[in-house]
Amino acid sequence: MYKFLLVLAYGVSLNAQIVSAVSIIVRDKAITLYEIKQKMQSLNINAQEASQVLIRQKLEEIEIIKRKIKVSSTEVYDDIKETAKRNNMSVNDFYEAALNAKGINSTDLKKIVREKLLSKKLYASIAYSKLRPFSQSELQEYYTLHKSTFSHPKSFTVAIYQTKDKTALVQKIANPMFYAPQIQESEQVLPYDRISPQLAQILTKTPVYTFTSILPDAKDGYISFYIKEVENSQEQSFQSVKEKVQNIMLGKKREHVLSDYFKRLRDNVDIKVLRNPS
Repeated sequence: MYKFLLVLAYGVSLNAQIVSAVSIIVRDKAITLYEIKQKMQSLNINAQEASQVLIRQKLEEIEIIKRKIKVSSTEVYDDIKETAKRNNMSVNDFYEAALNAKGINSTDLKKIVREKLLSKKLYASIAYSKLRPFSQSELQEYYTLHKSTFSHPKSFTVAIYQTKDKTALVQKIANPMFYAPQIQESEQVLPYDRISPQLAQILTKTPVYTFTSILPDAKDGYISFYIKEVENSQEQSFQSVKEKVQNIMLGKKREHVLSDYFKRLRDNVDIKVLRNPS
């Protein structure tokens, strides 16, 4: 028994060492082997890629502190509220959807949103002086070279399945021949331009003859769409997507500015690799 306790104590101690082992130090901020393994799993990337992601995060944390960037609880809640509204949900429904879909509780969700808003403010602070609106000719040229990006289906013919019984809907998706009286079924043609951008994106990405993922509906229930037919793509005119083209180009420019900024920052920050993650 005494030997068993010794072995158990050694095992717990060894595990604690592995979890807390510091792999990289970015200035005075540590990255542990445990953090690297977590990032590898969450993003499905290798150890080297996970290390680079975490180093970038630490550099951002350093800059956020240096620039005294803050995000209030009100800003966090407003962002969650707006996201829920775009998905036709209440805030409570949105919390429940995050928990059911990804196992993220409301506290963790607020933390994620806070970090997102901090990064957004940081990026704006870094890139603001370097970004300028593109000229009409630049926008037109980008549109001409990427026309396929600015086309979308005209409509979707779908079978719609709605219910308050999520388990029954899961069974229906797994076996289309499954019948449950609590599932309401209907068929509709959904014009692309008359549905929400979020739903349009989901339907566009779903192959024909397959179901979408299960989504919350506006009646505290669940819904899934079975794609039966997609009408041919429709090219959008330059004027109708001009703002979208501008946003895409500004986004690419911003990423270039940020990448260059953090590359130079990394070259000037003391980074020590204590243990190479494997």
